[in-house]
Amino acid sequence: MGEIQIGYQVGRLTVEEPTGRRKSGYMVWRCRCGCGGEIFLDTRCLRRGTVRDCGCGTLVRPGQRDITGERFGRLVAVRPTEGRGRNGDTMWVCRCDCGNEVTAELGRLTGGSRKSCGCLSHPPLKEFQGKRFGRLTVVEYAGKEGGMHRWKCVCDCGRETTVGQSLLQTGKTRSCGCLQAVTYRDNLKLMEGTSVTMLQAVKSGRLLKSNTSGHNGVYYDKRRNLWVAQITFQGRTKYLGAFHELESAVRARQAGEEIYDAFLERVGMAEGRVGKEDVPGEEGDRMEG
Repeated sequence: MGEIQIGYQVGRLTVEEPTGRRKSGYMVWRCRCGCGGEIFLDTRCLRRGTVRDCGCGTLVRPGQRDITGERFGRLVAVRPTEGRGRNGDTMWVCRCDCGNEVTAELGRLTGGSRKSCGCLSHPPLKEFQGKRFGRLTVVEYAGKEGGMHRWKCVCDCGRETTVGQSLLQTGKTRSCGCLQAVTYRDNLKLMEGTSVTMLQAVKSGRLLKSNTSGHNGVYYDKRRNLWVAQITFQGRTKYLGAFHELESAVRARQAGEEIYDAFLERVGMAEGRVGKEDVPGEEGDRMEG
């Protein structure tokens, strides 16, 4: 092999001139490709002959290894792709000993962090593609994140979501979230656009978390130095009065709740029994900071 100088050729490349720059102690040369493209390579790279064009004739990034046919654990590199990894590494299609194909970054293959299509991983990768879990149908594998295999799924409602493999296996995730919304609405017992559950909670004496007066529908107006009573039903808020004494505001609110009693009696729901869960909030009660 001759000395690297102007006119030196390797593959489709012809050395045109030295740049005066150095890489790891080796001179960097400007080279012209047969396609007209330009590339800068150091003396060591030119001597090795690992790069033979400007990138026009290969998908392997200039300066990176061509690993076609090489083995990495259970993977054998088949061909490079146009894709690039996070660090600019060429993405390679590899065939696993189990028969599956997978795309992996050059750096992960040569560094030893990728040795299989996932069949050696812990926990083992399942074959979930096409299977149903609740309202979800698995479309394709979405990779591993945070130690968990993840699958791209389509919900019966039409939305797409990515779910962890173990969450699908255990049944903890059965929809894109729409199932929880339906369950929540059912638990509210909506009738005539009003939540019977929330009205029952109010009648039982349950307080909003934001309440500071100790009585739903009653708050202190600092500007006027008065206790204000109000009640909201079916989207309309009714002002019940402002009072100097808290007890007077509470009595006004209690009188106003007759509208709740009439509604509960009309829909035939027994009042006074609610669960221990936090009530989302009484319609229209003032949200105090």
